[in-house]
Amino acid sequence: MITAPAGRSAQLRAAVGPLPLDVQVVDGGGTRQASVAAGLRLVPPDADVVLVHDAARPFAPSSLVERVVSAVRSGHGAVVPGLPVTDTIKRVAPDGSSPAGEVVTGSAGIERVVDTPDRSVLRAVQTPQGFDRELLQRAHADGAARAAAEHLAATDDAGLVEALGMPVHVVAGDVAASKITTERDLVLATLLQGER
Repeated sequence: MITAPAGRSAQLRAAVGPLPLDVQVVDGGGTRQASVAAGLRLVPPDADVVLVHDAARPFAPSSLVERVVSAVRSGHGAVVPGLPVTDTIKRVAPDGSSPAGEVVTGSAGIERVVDTPDRSVLRAVQTPQGFDRELLQRAHADGAARAAAEHLAATDDAGLVEALGMPVHVVAGDVAASKITTERDLVLATLLQGER
């Protein structure tokens, strides 16, 4: 199942071309969450595991997919791959004061550090994310009211499962599954692909 930008499923189907397996292309929604929900409606009822994968991660290896599926089938209803965070992370808030303490207006781009989380317990989450089909459907049904607005919609499906109060588990991610979102990412991905 591939979800396309709204109104562009025929165009994407033509771009994908013939594949050696049956692939359906469906119009997605205005947010990632709405797009996944559109695809989820077409998952066969006999499917036990559903994987949600971002097209922006085209080099995710099959070993990563197998790790996620195996963890779901071993009884973990929601599984995400993740890599340890290597950078120091700062949680920030907008700052309306100068170093001397007086209020400053128009100081765009200046933020105040709130705290520094312990990076040993942080993971940079990737896709594919794997779910027990019924759990994912329940999470999407419960969070459906959030799907229409980008600022409310879940940024990943694991977040919807977390909102249900259900556990989400992490398996080892893979650097090959890095996300391509910027021009620099694309250049690096092209270089890495050339090495394969």
